[in-house]
Amino acid sequence: MPIEQSPLASVRLIFSALVTMSCVAAPMFAQDAAAPPVPIPVHDSFTVVSKALGEPRRINVYTPASYKNGQTRFPVLYMPDGGLDEDFPHIVRTVDSLVQAHAIRPVIVVGIPNTVRRRDLTGPTRVKSDSAIAPVVGGSAQFRAFVKDELFAEIQKRYRTTSERSIVGESLAGLFIVETFLRQPDMFTHYVALDPSTWWNAGALIDSAPNLIKAFNTTPRTLYLAISDIKEMGEGVIRLDKLLRASPPKGLSWSFRERLDLVHSTIFSALEGPALASSLR
Repeated sequence: MPIEQSPLASVRLIFSALVTMSCVAAPMFAQDAAAPPVPIPVHDSFTVVSKALGEPRRINVYTPASYKNGQTRFPVLYMPDGGLDEDFPHIVRTVDSLVQAHAIRPVIVVGIPNTVRRRDLTGPTRVKSDSAIAPVVGGSAQFRAFVKDELFAEIQKRYRTTSERSIVGESLAGLFIVETFLRQPDMFTHYVALDPSTWWNAGALIDSAPNLIKAFNTTPRTLYLAISDIKEMGEGVIRLDKLLRASPPKGLSWSFRERLDLVHSTIFSALEGPALASSLR
């Protein structure tokens, strides 16, 4: 998926990558180039014409092997960045491996491919450099309305589902997940946000968190947060963890992983398995 971070962090990451590239021997480049792509899993695809977004949205759905047997209902894992050329194949492979290892229960995976990613996954901002990252930003409320009011109903109609819903994402998708957790916590049962871009709008989302957390009900839910070595990515998540520790909401179980051995471009592949295992066991 695309890497989304503050302008300063972007400079640091590019500089680090250039230094690393200059020190890597040629055989390693050849090995990386030869790495096979993740196979596209057998899946369903359909289109939802969204009133909230004013556009058609393609949806990819993977059902577990046990779905065909009997009338069992399954929990659902939703993922932004869910295109076939994004993280959908990778997440499905991880989910299958975890199910086979009895680390998680079988789940239906729903991937939401991007059309205008930086519009859908960000809230409004007063910061000029934020607005400069794309022609249109600040559409997270509309995207959330699409998921909640249109996509949920379509998935329930087409598949045998339970009321248990999870969501996983990284970077700007992680920002959307944290925003949803704070603003509409009842949308999902389990939230997984890896290196969320909480620097957006100068950290205003986390500034608003104390009052939002006070409004939580006691419905059981879980939250998995993790950050890499990029300071600008982690500051808001550290603040959120401290807020939750200071006043733990009843019904919420959460975990926070500070993985300074990882970088922004590797945290998703490194922690998606443990994060899903922790949430969906």
